[in-house]
Amino acid sequence: MSENKSQFCKQVEDNFQKACQYLDIDKDVLNQIRETNAIVHFKFPIRRDNGRIEVIEAWRAQHSHHRKPCKGGIRFAEIANEDEVKALAALMTYKCAIVEVPFGGAKGAVKIDSKKYSVAERERICRRLTFELHNKNFIGPGIDVPAPDYGSGEQEMAWISDTYSSLNHELNAPACVTGKPVAMGGVRGRTEATGMGVAFGLREICRNKVLMEKVGLPTDILGKRVTVQGFGNVGYHAAKYLSEMGARVTHIAEFEGIISNPEGLDIKSLAEFRQENKSFEKYPSGSFSKKRDDIFSVDCDIFVPAALENQIHEDNYKTIKAPIIGEAANGPITAIASQKLFEKGKIIVPDIYLNAGGVTVSYFEWVKNLSHIRFGRIDKRFDQGKFENMASLMSEVTQKDISSSLIEKFSKQGDEAQLIASGLEETMIEALRQIIEVVEENDYKIDLRTAAFVTAIKKVGKSYELAGIFPG
Repeated sequence: MSENKSQFCKQVEDNFQKACQYLDIDKDVLNQIRETNAIVHFKFPIRRDNGRIEVIEAWRAQHSHHRKPCKGGIRFAEIANEDEVKALAALMTYKCAIVEVPFGGAKGAVKIDSKKYSVAERERICRRLTFELHNKNFIGPGIDVPAPDYGSGEQEMAWISDTYSSLNHELNAPACVTGKPVAMGGVRGRTEATGMGVAFGLREICRNKVLMEKVGLPTDILGKRVTVQGFGNVGYHAAKYLSEMGARVTHIAEFEGIISNPEGLDIKSLAEFRQENKSFEKYPSGSFSKKRDDIFSVDCDIFVPAALENQIHEDNYKTIKAPIIGEAANGPITAIASQKLFEKGKIIVPDIYLNAGGVTVSYFEWVKNLSHIRFGRIDKRFDQGKFENMASLMSEVTQKDISSSLIEKFSKQGDEAQLIASGLEETMIEALRQIIEVVEENDYKIDLRTAAFVTAIKKVGKSYELAGIFPG
């Protein structure tokens, strides 16, 4: 592969510079927006279960302090490095700006393969990591708020939250991290948030008549053939919600190979099978192939890379048949490949918009922790009574009984998960509207990624201007 992972940081900067051509912002301000404000690199020892001492390497980057706190996940990956962390932190800044959550961008990484460590060892790593971040003032509800990422999940966030709370006996301590279990202050809907946001974003793209005419597809998500690369948390939920919206998920790839069904895969059944068998290979309702790289050449309408960076590159972009590519992962298409695909008329829905569902719902969790009340708890009973009274009135007027199931459906809209999903949906719709406006202003001659960067940089620049950081 001619473009490798060490170039990921440069790709983010190239996308930034490309967007700057369409911006009327002072060059010095742009230079400040581009730079990583702070980064910490540390090493600490932990004791393995066999008694051996191992030194763990980790990073935390705070790209922008234009809003506080900083926000971004912590990934556990053997291939992590400082450049990658800085690039991902920058993407978080732009992502937060696009969906208008009040955070600066951050990112963290621990250089391990979490699958090679026991639960007890992972707990020791997370607790020591939290101590190191706290010691360097790189974590706190108003400072820097981590979240799950590749290789980490709600259990890791629970350990981080508990450790931070033991170091800071304050009421708002649980807001130091998001993606926690609900029992520890997490929010209902956070686990599926990124994948759900991907589905909402792709549905809205398919509703855009001009874009669909450009690729010769009907204006609707209904019936569109979808291929997904990666069946982790994001890939699974993206596939699940797209299927529920009426799309046909025909191919899914994981490290062991590809599972396919031209009629559409049953996503929930497939997930349960893989959970039990650790592989797609013998799934009875689909065809299996070990040639996982064939996923890039599948004839479909929407291709969703939901794995890691640089999956589509200069050496394989020509095999992509899908007219729409939705970047569910961070940086799954290299800069050169992205430009070549755009020139071929492909629609690339960029990561800094499409996978922003996670940080959007993380914001809801952060607000919940600071307000100390569950969403929907205050108004749920009020709304339920309101719907019951409305149903009674309708029954009197129409002389027909209103079913209890219909009343129950409406009264449940006050549930936290329903409110979270509704807020996420509105956020994704509004963010895409702003991106499309930039595309329209440029007569559809720029790609969605550049338009998204333009939208984000404008908002960050406006924050600097209003704060008077760069007085005229």
